[in-house]
Formats: sequence, structure tokens, C-alpha cells
Amino acid sequence: MTTSTRGAAEAPAVLVLEDGRSFRGRAYGAVGETFGEAVFSTGMTGYQETLTDPSYHRQVVVMTAPHVGNTGVNDEDAESRRIWVSGYVVRDPARLPSNWRSRRTLDEELAAQGVVGISGVDTRALTRHLRERGAMRVGIFSGNAVEDEGVLLAKVRQAPEMSGADLSAEVATKEAYVVPAIGTRKFTVAAIDLGIKGMTPHRMAERGIEVHVLPATATLDEVYAAGPDGVFFSNGPGDPSTADHPVSLMRGVLERKTPLFGICFGNQILGRALGFGTYKLKYGHRGINQPVQDRTTGKVEVTAHNHGFAVDAPLDKPSDTEFGRAEVSHVCLNDQVVEGLQLLDRPAFSVQYHPEAAAGPHDAAYLFDRFVSLMEGQRA
Repeated sequence: MTTSTRGAAEAPAVLVLEDGRSFRGRAYGAVGETFGEAVFSTGMTGYQETLTDPSYHRQVVVMTAPHVGNTGVNDEDAESRRIWVSGYVVRDPARLPSNWRSRRTLDEELAAQGVVGISGVDTRALTRHLRERGAMRVGIFSGNAVEDEGVLLAKVRQAPEMSGADLSAEVATKEAYVVPAIGTRKFTVAAIDLGIKGMTPHRMAERGIEVHVLPATATLDEVYAAGPDGVFFSNGPGDPSTADHPVSLMRGVLERKTPLFGICFGNQILGRALGFGTYKLKYGHRGINQPVQDRTTGKVEVTAHNHGFAVDAPLDKPSDTEFGRAEVSHVCLNDQVVEGLQLLDRPAFSVQYHPEAAAGPHDAAYLFDRFVSLMEGQRA
């Protein structure tokens, strides 16, 4: 990625997809060039949480909501230490933010962090194209980076693909840290950071859990040095088929029968640890309005998603695994994609979506209580 923060409002820009289709607009954020996987997010709010979600590392996010930037950027809602998206695509950026917590405009924040974006794009047409053709590599070029589209297309096709990408260690913490329990400490959890969002340990801390956040490279001995009552595997970017170390680590946790909870990437890790395969979705699930059914209760939840891969597990019956029987606990009602797994003979479960959902909705917050119940049951 090459960027400059000068003259964004005046600079022409072009978005080029790897299949040759292009869209022209104006620079938004930093000026320069950037590459990634083109994906779309259907959330109408929560753009600051989306931008700072490490799961979006090396992705260019297309916002389907036409008007973006209305509430500006504040200093409280970031989910991590920086913006992780490779590029940002909007139709109509807000001219002036209107919110009492706003400290700067979204355009200014993107430019300050060197994130190349494009505005004035027909994001509806772009989204329909990605739904038909699937997520694919893309480049955004603005200012002096704009040249013959044949040259730009060649650059896009030289960029790495998301399939086969091992990215979690690139976004995870390098040093362990502790998020203390709010109020009385009831439990200790070791959380494996594969791209964790700040709200996740906070949701556990609200329930009296002291969270020891560990690097993605943590060993089993380092996990149990924290004296955990439970182990958590976080969300994160990349292809789960490359995540051999997290899978091995999770298998060690399952062997010890420690209560286990995984979300998003953590769900895919559990799937692999149980012997299921994973596969790449055509265009993924991203946004804060995805309908999921909890098959254990029949309840339908509106949930927050960000995943381009899924677990390949039978929907119609429990499966026998090395760690006992496992079943699909949650499914997406749009396409029947596996959205959760649970073991029937050990205290372990996972979901593919984001129950911490800082920008909402909060239908799935009960899953943290379910994790607490597993730890209470194990202690009893």
C-alpha cells in the first residue's frame, strides 16, 4: 500500500476488480493505492467498529448503506488499536458529522491512518456484482496512482488471495495482558487472541471474569499458567485451513475437558479440531442484521457477522468425534450456513458470529452467560 494524505477531496479515484470491472469516483481518506479482498457489509451503523475489527485485515470493505460518516469518529468506540481494513468504499460520505461524541471526521481518520478509500461509487451495483461473481481481489487507486486500467488490473491480479492466507498472528497481541473483572472476580479465562475485539473481554469482565489475553502463538503450558476456569478462542482474519497451531492448541484444551467458548474464527478452529472441514463462502456474511436460529431453543436472533469462511458439518444429526458427540447448534436462516457448534459430552461450544456486538444488536449476549454456566457446572 502506498499513500499520501494530501488533496483527497480533489483527487480522482478508480476501483478495479480482478475480473476487469471498474468503478470511478473521488478519493476518500488517504490518496494512493491499496489492495485486498473486496467484500460488502450490510450494517447501517457501527462503521467505526467495522473499521477497527481485526477480522477485516487485508479486506476492502464496501458499505451498502449509502450515507456513511454521519456521526464522525470518537475516541471510545474503536475495537482495537488501529483501523485494519485495507480500503474503504462509500457512496455518499457525510459532509459534516453530527454527534456530541465526534472528535473528527471519518475522512480525516482514514487519511491519518493511511487508509485509501473511494467515494461516489454506485455501491449498490458493486454489491450486486460481488453477490453474482463472489468476493474477489480489488485495488483502489487515487491521485497519481491512477493510470491505464490495463496496468491497474495487472497489479490487482498480482495481489495475494484470501484463500490460503495465514493472518491471525499479524493482528494478535505480541504480549499477554489482563482485563480485570468488573466487581468481584468469579472466574479466570485464558483468551487466545486471533484478532480479538476490545468489547469481547469487556463483556466477560462484566460477568465477573478476569480475562488473560494471550498471543495467537501461546502454548498449552502458557494457557494453563493463567489457571483458567475456561478458555476462549477469538475472532480473526484469514483462512482457517492454515490455522494449524490454534487447532492443535484447542485440541489440548478439549483433551483436558476445560470449558471452552469460541467465536467466529474460533468456531472454525473448533470445527477443525473436531475433524470437520472448512470452506470459503461465495461472498460471506458481513453486517449487523443477519438472522440466525439457535437450534437448542428455536429462538431466532438478529446478529452481527464478519466471516468469509464456514464450517462444513452435518445439519441433520449429531456427529461422532474424537471428543464425543458434536452437533450444529446455530444456523443462518438466509442460507443454512453453520453458525454454531456444541459438544454434547464435553463443556465446549462456539458460534460463527459476534455476540459482543458493540454496535448492536444484542440478541446473542446470552452466549457469554452460557459460557459462565459451563464454568459454574465444571466447578460444581
